[in-house]
Amino acid sequence: VSNEQLRGKTPAEQAQVLQWIEYGEREINPASATLVYPCMGIMQFNKQNHERAKDELNHILQLLNNYLHTRTYLVGERITLADIAVACDLLLLFQWIVEPSLREPYPHTTRWFLTLINQKEFQAVLGNDYKLCEKTAQFDAKKYAEVSRQAQPAQTQGRAKNVSQSTDDGKADKKKAKEEKPAKEAPKPAKKEKAAEANDEEEEDDIHADEPKQKDPFADMPKTSLNMDEFKRVYSNEDTATKAIPYFWQHFDKENCSIWFCEYKYPEDLTQVFMTCNLVSGFFQRLDKLRKHAFASMCVFGENNNNTIAGIWVWRGHELAFELSPDWKVDYESYAWKKLSADDESTKQLVNQYFLWEGEHN
Repeated sequence: VSNEQLRGKTPAEQAQVLQWIEYGEREINPASATLVYPCMGIMQFNKQNHERAKDELNHILQLLNNYLHTRTYLVGERITLADIAVACDLLLLFQWIVEPSLREPYPHTTRWFLTLINQKEFQAVLGNDYKLCEKTAQFDAKKYAEVSRQAQPAQTQGRAKNVSQSTDDGKADKKKAKEEKPAKEAPKPAKKEKAAEANDEEEEDDIHADEPKQKDPFADMPKTSLNMDEFKRVYSNEDTATKAIPYFWQHFDKENCSIWFCEYKYPEDLTQVFMTCNLVSGFFQRLDKLRKHAFASMCVFGENNNNTIAGIWVWRGHELAFELSPDWKVDYESYAWKKLSADDESTKQLVNQYFLWEGEHN
């Protein structure tokens, strides 16, 4: 689907191309969906998520602007898949959200984006319908309700149609049954099919029978009064300062849960900020089975070629949770860990700052 120029001519360039593509998927697309989809009427508006996505958008545009200050393209001196992918990730944002006043602080990002969408290959796909945003679109509750209503009747009509058809077919079958008695033989093939399905299920069970069932590492721990799922819902959907933080301290179970501070051990190895963000994202992805027992707020501090990672973690138990499963040990040794006392006022201040993403790294 591409040539050497688009993929990158050297292994280093190819790696950079992949990094930019991954950055777009992990950072730009979620922000784009949160900001644009409610305006299109296909997703409900959430104020807190919207504000976070706006901050993330500014961060994305600033990162690109700084990077493109001395560069024409993202990788090398010609267009690559990195430029194509990231520009496509930004299409909806520049069409619906990024009005002139938002583009003004980021001239290098805007220049790069316009250069790409004016290429004949882009024009062949976008056509003349694509226009840059003149005024940031807003959530339209009426439009959302209308789209929702349009989806519901279609489903209802489809179900009603199926019911009426089956009813008519049933009447016809009854008339035929009186005339043709051999029709009673029809169900026999169904029994064979069911038997075949049962055999397939048994074979599938046999295939997985030898696989060891992994025990929940937290199964033997005392239950905690802190409902992680409920706290995460409050943190995601409510105001952090007035709702989520008070909820956390009100329900925190210091007898069965612990709070930890972590800091990356090798900041001298960190270069581009977006690569550091990808490092954190990869850490989280490899801890999927820890999610329902833990909560973390990780922050990246600094700028390109001078940045680091630090964060606050909360989980069940009072020992390092990563030691409980071999699958969780991949990344944690790259961080220095310190257990904090929930009773100390300094701990509460630090936790609040990290939950709010405010303050400075010392």
